[in-house]
Formats: sequence, structure tokens, C-alpha cells
Amino acid sequence: MASKLSLSATIGVAFLLLLIPFALFFFLSSSSSASFPLSFSPCPSLSSHTPLKVYMYDLPSRFHLAMLSASSNASDLSSFPAWPEGSGVKRQHSVEYYMMGSLMKIEDGIGVVRVLKGEDADVFFVPFFSSLSFNVHGRNMTDPDTEIDRQLQVDLLEILRGSKFYQKSAGRDHVIPMHHPNAFRFLRDLLNSSILIVSDFARLPMQVSYLRKDVVAPYVHVVESFLDDDPSDPFDSRPTLLFFRGRTVRKADGIVRAKLAKMLKGQKDVHFEDSLATGEGIKASTEGMRKSKFCLSPAGDTPSSCRLFDAIVSHCIPVIISDRIELPFESEIDYSSFSLFYSVEESLRENYLLEQLRGVGKERWEEMWGRVKEVTKHFEFHYPVEKEDAVDLIWREVRRKVPEVKREVNRNRRLKIPDWWR
Repeated sequence: MASKLSLSATIGVAFLLLLIPFALFFFLSSSSSASFPLSFSPCPSLSSHTPLKVYMYDLPSRFHLAMLSASSNASDLSSFPAWPEGSGVKRQHSVEYYMMGSLMKIEDGIGVVRVLKGEDADVFFVPFFSSLSFNVHGRNMTDPDTEIDRQLQVDLLEILRGSKFYQKSAGRDHVIPMHHPNAFRFLRDLLNSSILIVSDFARLPMQVSYLRKDVVAPYVHVVESFLDDDPSDPFDSRPTLLFFRGRTVRKADGIVRAKLAKMLKGQKDVHFEDSLATGEGIKASTEGMRKSKFCLSPAGDTPSSCRLFDAIVSHCIPVIISDRIELPFESEIDYSSFSLFYSVEESLRENYLLEQLRGVGKERWEEMWGRVKEVTKHFEFHYPVEKEDAVDLIWREVRRKVPEVKREVNRNRRLKIPDWWR
């Protein structure tokens, strides 16, 4: 019996001795992996505290500042000219101007820095005022002056294709403003790899522009900002329930405007007026929005319109009627906290829209009014750029595209059959 126990004990001890090397192996493996990182070193990427490094192409002034006016000092880039007074609605697509300005004079605390060597850049900014070019070079599509706009696009494409930086990435890390729906209309299909700054996607083919690649930027508001909006009773200080002033005959999604006009004109507490965006018209819109609780923002010729951003800086709660709208900065801003959204079908139901608006109580309206006042700063455009203004947020959106851009550039270098999966 004793010999059997002794044999069992011996076998047990031997078994434990055999386990010791395995235990030590797993212990040392786990310890080394915890204490010593793998030798693989990933490519450097942007941290949340590192400014976005932007190289700006040095283009001749005919591509940008010379278009502002004959009196602008376009040849001297050290003196950045002010946007022309009295430019009316041309200003609403001037995002390109403010993005260029943000790289001419950079203030502390802004998340972007201009670098003078392309080798140091995260992205490359192309300062072609494509929206302004459309507006000043024969806006009518059949106007012979549109040839100037087309030639600028041809010349720019030649410059880019001759750039070693553009060649290196096939333009993927290039930032090109095309904010007007008709901007760069002749050759934009050839820039479908770049990061485009757009107002929406209605007139851009899906193979040219889409949300994952590009940045939706706000319109530059044309009404004056409401800077002293601090009444003791904000709800009662705005007697008009719903305000709209603008063109009612529009194309595409904008046909809803004419239908809304038939339903809303003449209704109690509603101001609905067909008008043009003249100097006097813009002044009347400024005054009307400041006296209104809600401002109607239906689709225009495309799903978006400047009216939304005019409402925001007037602290008038936007009522957005557009089934296909894309909005700026939605990674940071929740529009539902200060806006109301209705589908086209809902808005055209008899009495539905006004019943919904009249059902918004004073407490809820004042919460939304307070929130719209808070976010207004994100829709202001300044030169020089200011922290968390519209241009600063546009560059933050560009920054979010950089990891995907780097992945595509690296992937493209090793592919034998580009985009084989399509």
C-alpha cells in the first residue's frame, strides 16, 4: 500500500515539474508583451493636439484674388483684400476666399498651420475661386464669357498634373473648394479623388463627390448677424410665427416653394413673400427674421440654401423642408437641438405645418432659441480666422479625412489592378 502511495506521489511531482517550464514560458511571454512593445512602428498620424499642416499652392492671382475686383491689390499677397462690399448673393459661396485667408494669417489656437514645403504637409490646398469664377465669368451657361471659366479650369488641371505632390497621391490629399453647385462644372469629373469642399451633392455625380470623401461647408450668410439679441422676453419679442422671404419659383427640389406659397400666404402670423436678393431685399430679410420665431428653410435649386444660415445668425429657429439635405459639421453639431425638420410630404399636408409650429410651447422654443445662439459662432466667417468659427471647423472636418486619405494613398502604391473590387 505504501509503495503504491509513493509511486502516486512520485508521478504527481514529476507532472508538476513538467508543468513548470510551460508556466514559465507563458508568464515570460505575457510579461514581455506587456512590458516591451513590438518592434513594429506604425506610420506617424495626426494626434488630437497636432495642428493640420497645409501647403497652399502659389497660383497666379487670376485664379483667385484678381476676380474680386479690378481695384484689389491682387499681386501683393501680403495684403489680403477685403471681400467687396455690395456683392450680394455672390458672397454666399465665398468659402474659398475665407479658406485662403485662413492660411494667409493664422491666429493662435487654430487647428491649422501653413507649411512652406510640400514635403511637410498633411494636405494641399488649391486656392482656385471656382464659385466666384462661375459667378463673374458669364454666369449664363450660354454666355461666351464662360470660356474664361473653362480655360481657368484647363490651366489649373495642367498645373496640378505637373505637380510632384499631386502625382504622388493622385490628388487624394488635395483640398479643392467647389461650393457653388455649378463650380468647376467643365472638368470636375477629373478631380474626383480630391477632397472637395461643397454645399451639397445634388449636382455632383456620385463618382465625383460623396460624404465619406468630401466636406460639406455652410453658406456664408448674407444677412447681418444679430449681435444684441438679449430681450427680457425673447418669445413675445418675436410676433411673427413663421417667416419666408425669397424666390418661390425654383428648379428640382425647390418646386416645393411654390406649393408652400399657395398654402401659407395670407395665413395668420405668417409672412411669406416672393422677392429677389437685392440690397433692399437682404435688409428686409434681416429685419423680418429677427422678428420671427421660426424661419422657413425649404430646398432651393438644390437641397440646401443660404436661408438656413441666415436664420441661424438671426437666432430664428430654422424649419427645414428638404428630403435630401446634408448639413455641415454634423460630427460636432446636433441640428435637432435647435431646428425642426419636416419632409416635403409632411409640409404639404393641409394645416399640418402651422399646427406643428403653434404646438411648440414657449419653454421648448426658448430652449431651442438659446441653443441656436450658442452655435451661431460656428457659422460665422472671419478674416483672420477665429477659433471654432466656420473656417476653423471646415479644417477640422478636413483633418478627419486624413487617415482615410493616407490609407488610400498607401493602398494604391501596391495595387496591381486599382480598385479591383469594383
